[in-house]
Amino acid sequence: MGYEEFVVYADKKKDLCVKNDLISDDLFLKYGVNRGLRDLNGKGVLTGLTRISDVVSFKDSDQGRVPCDGELWYRGYQVNTLIDTLGENEFSFEKTTYLLLFGEMPDEAQLEEFAGMLGSARNLPTNFTRDVIMKAPSKDIMNSMTRSILTLASYDDNVNAGGIENSIRQCLQLIATFPMLAAYGYHAYNHYENDASMYIHRPDPNLSTAENFLKMLRPDESYTMLEAKVLDVALMLHMEHGGGNNSTFTTRVVTSSGSDTYSAIAAAMSSLKGPKHGGANIKVMEMMEDIRAHVSDWSDRSEVKAYLAKILAGEAFDHKGLIYGMGHAVYSVSDPRERIFKGYVEKLALAKGKEKDMALYNSIEVLAPELIAEKRHIFKGVSPNVDFYSGFVYDMLGIPIELYTPLFAIARIVGWSAHRVEELLGMNKIIRPAYKSVMEHIR
Repeated sequence: MGYEEFVVYADKKKDLCVKNDLISDDLFLKYGVNRGLRDLNGKGVLTGLTRISDVVSFKDSDQGRVPCDGELWYRGYQVNTLIDTLGENEFSFEKTTYLLLFGEMPDEAQLEEFAGMLGSARNLPTNFTRDVIMKAPSKDIMNSMTRSILTLASYDDNVNAGGIENSIRQCLQLIATFPMLAAYGYHAYNHYENDASMYIHRPDPNLSTAENFLKMLRPDESYTMLEAKVLDVALMLHMEHGGGNNSTFTTRVVTSSGSDTYSAIAAAMSSLKGPKHGGANIKVMEMMEDIRAHVSDWSDRSEVKAYLAKILAGEAFDHKGLIYGMGHAVYSVSDPRERIFKGYVEKLALAKGKEKDMALYNSIEVLAPELIAEKRHIFKGVSPNVDFYSGFVYDMLGIPIELYTPLFAIARIVGWSAHRVEELLGMNKIIRPAYKSVMEHIR
């Protein structure tokens, strides 16, 4: 049976799936089951314990739980504190990776040793780029990276060896090579599918992760300190987020089964690539392009607001009634990552001559929450999230849209690795949630 026959057959059978697999909201309410492991207020169902990070969006007071400015904590440090302590030309990725993995802030000697180890691990097996990455190029760089991750397991003589130290080693090597898998995966696609020039630049072991990514991506290998600094902050802010996000939970579920590091990280990649998770900044960019095309005067807030109202009503853009980049599953008053990041976005916009675009983003940041509050019945406040600006930054850096979600993965593998180690050390039980059967037992 060929492809077309399978398409016709599947189309004929889809109604059976709708009839027999669709479960109504009434049954979820009847049995007290929370869709998506979230209650009616959007709060996640408690499924585990962690010492790695914390997300705060409410404070307890005499009036009960009160929404507050969002806070993101890494190992007891607020992320804004970690950013504020950096020197002008100091990068945060390596230092924060050490903190999340090992639970303590490194001193100068420890950081130098750790950064040196990551630098020395930025290499791939002989002919891997040619035989694996270039062999089947894909526009979906996340799929390309996932295939490479699973293939790297074949080159590891101790892929299934026990001991926490083996998992730490594997995680460190993957953290080091992720920028290469992403950049080379894009170049292979761009060459074979877009007929563009091919260049494969080797990373410099003495450079930071952000610097190396820009070096490997660009034909001339050049970048400014501001460009590298802004990308470094973006990576640091995306590293980890409380443990309850979909891809991190996937890491812990797969790890709890006793599976190997490569399989756990590949599963997390498959989760992250979903548009409801890691692809949100792409939707923001598409929406912004649509707004630019339909709003004649970007400085006229009344015109911008009128078009946003159309988007919210499902009359414009993708007709889904969503203003992308607004709201978050946890934060209400503010997303701390967005507040930190915005200052760097403004500096980069000024350097790139994008002040007009920045002003449009500022207008939407003010207008969209007002519109959503007016038009929608919501349980908590709405504020811009970090995805609202991240795509804008990547665009100013000349990073192609195919690499937006892979950049998220380059950052988030740090959090995945920390949670894998914590799951291996502390949980010792396979994660096996229960599902209530509502099928007919007599037919």
